Amino acid sequence: MSQQNQSTGIRVNKYLSEVGYCSRREADKYIDLGIITINGDKVVMGMKVQPGDEVRVSGKLVGSKSKSVYIALNKPQGITCTTDQHIDGNIVDFVNYPERIFPIGRLDKPSEGLILLTNDGDIVNKILRAGNNHEKEYVVTVDKPINARFIANMSNGVPILDTVTNKCKVEQTGPKSFNIVLTQGLNRQIRRMCEHFEFRVRKLKRMRIMNLTVDNIATGEWRHLTKTEMSELNALIADSKKTAECRDAKPQQQPTTGDRRPAPSSTKTFERRERPSAFGKRAPKKEKYAYTPNKKD
Repeated sequence: MSQQNQSTGIRVNKYLSEVGYCSRREADKYIDLGIITINGDKVVMGMKVQPGDEVRVSGKLVGSKSKSVYIALNKPQGITCTTDQHIDGNIVDFVNYPERIFPIGRLDKPSEGLILLTNDGDIVNKILRAGNNHEKEYVVTVDKPINARFIANMSNGVPILDTVTNKCKVEQTGPKSFNIVLTQGLNRQIRRMCEHFEFRVRKLKRMRIMNLTVDNIATGEWRHLTKTEMSELNALIADSKKTAECRDAKPQQQPTTGDRRPAPSSTKTFERRERPSAFGKRAPKKEKYAYTPNKKD
């Protein structure tokens, strides 16, 4: 690479995300693999791209920024949220979009529902960072009847993965089903939370990400986000942090060693408040999302 002032330019991972090639996390992996070059020189972490530089990934020239693409998919069970096309049933092959896109976050293979895909790496962390407190809503069915104690325990924080989950909104919708609204995205979070209380998830579907819902998207189908949806989404993430400088909210203190007691039970009824969108519209009514084993989604 030409000798240029490294106080200027942008980092390689940011450049690749902004031109729509991949997410920053993927770019960091490519740097570690040594498959990115700038002007023929292998990139190392921290290098920056200057105006006029030639950037290649595995020898392929990465050009100017493509038009941003934002897709909402109603993911069916059995699809894996990965861009690795060597994996059977990967989400990229399933959508089969003509340009390179990648999922924003993930839904595990047995889960279904709303997931967003894009070529805009700049928006990913704004949506996903727990510290930005953006809501994701799910309907869940478990293997045995639930009660007010279970709902209260799930709401008040559950010890999993060496931390305690943030308090969240949970509402029972049937004998074995409930809705849950999270702002975190821990690995298999809902399944692990249920397993802590000796319940197993039988069905899990994501119904909403912030202002975007799975309404009117059939299972296995996808569509582009509308201009109105993008305007609302951009308004909601306008103040969201996306960089490493954003420290997510600290997790609640983990119970002391040996203290595995569940949170205190409560018969207090879950209270749900209407959440206005950035443009004053009401959030989708809860009744649309209620799921029980005897009803179709």
